[in-house]
Amino acid sequence: MKLAVFSLVTGAALLLTGCANFHSMSATHPLPPACLDTCQRLEVPPSKYILTVNIAEQSVSLFEDGKFVKKMSASTSRFGIGQVQDSNCTPLGLHCIAEKIGDGQPPGTVFKERKVVGHTSQPEFAKGKITTRIMWLQGLEPGLNQGGNVDTHARTIYIHGTGDQKSLGAPASHGCVHLADDDLISMFNLLPSGTLVWIAEK
Repeated sequence: MKLAVFSLVTGAALLLTGCANFHSMSATHPLPPACLDTCQRLEVPPSKYILTVNIAEQSVSLFEDGKFVKKMSASTSRFGIGQVQDSNCTPLGLHCIAEKIGDGQPPGTVFKERKVVGHTSQPEFAKGKITTRIMWLQGLEPGLNQGGNVDTHARTIYIHGTGDQKSLGAPASHGCVHLADDDLISMFNLLPSGTLVWIAEK
């Protein structure tokens, strides 16, 4: 009986500790106010899930109903931040996932112009630049990342995999956002088209 009571007390303590840690993590990783302010300004309702890209940290965070869920290592452009066509830079601002490509393909699948062309297990594709899954982004801020020569979708800015997984955590892309295969596939499966993506310097 004493052992059972001890187990219940210990279990309750662990549960409370876990809840406290979760709330502490949510408090220290809030959804960026600038993201919510931009949604309000553009009259865009926040989606159930929101991805935030922190360029300074080279990370992507997942939020559900405004609460922090997890952080993932990422890579943005090695050419820096920028909005303009052919700059090879990562654009800032509010975006959404416009299209999802590659469902069901094995990790390491290599794409060119969104078509399957090989696999990283093949020597000629070992360093494939666009792999595994593609989530094609669309800018939602006219003049910043939508329209003219600053249009994120026309620039074919994606969240996608890379044949060089060791580069994650440092700027390495040509404008897109790279994720590890496991993270990318789980996000691809979880997030519907229309999910908001906030890209910021910090």
